Amino acid sequence: MKFLDRIPKDDLVGIHLALNVFVGTAVIWLLVTTIGGLNPIWAISSMVASVDPHVKLAFSNFKARLTNALLGCAVGLLFLLVGGEGDWKLPFALAVTALLSSYIVRVPVMWRQAPITAALVLASGFEKHSKLSGVEIGLRRVGEVILGCIVGFAVTWVISKIWPLHETPKDDAPAKA
Repeated sequence: MKFLDRIPKDDLVGIHLALNVFVGTAVIWLLVTTIGGLNPIWAISSMVASVDPHVKLAFSNFKARLTNALLGCAVGLLFLLVGGEGDWKLPFALAVTALLSSYIVRVPVMWRQAPITAALVLASGFEKHSKLSGVEIGLRRVGEVILGCIVGFAVTWVISKIWPLHETPKDDAPAKA
């Protein structure tokens, strides 16, 4: 059982991450389904991308994800409202968002989040074939993504106060290979 022998050497970082993901998923599931009556998948996926056993990395992920999500939302809404009809605007919107994220915003952590968020917003308009419905659904999905970011960081912070890690992070991996 080499797996069990590794746990003390890894300072339980993987278990810490699993606990953060479990608690964050439970919190989001209760908030989004009970209070909002919505599907929690967008918020949960965002939370998983934002959570980390180490508070500094989680905060870095949180800031980057939030910044790039807001950029993607703005560009997605602009293309949805101004871009006219048709699916042709999707590749242009994603390319513009990637360029803005790379060269203007310049937050390299989670930089792919900007075009992903723009795609979420635009897909909402394609799905409903209505700009107004697309804007409403797109904003709701971006709100869910932002909620996931907030919960991911909050859970990391709270659990770090209850169960602090003593080892500084060496890389992004939850456990050493």
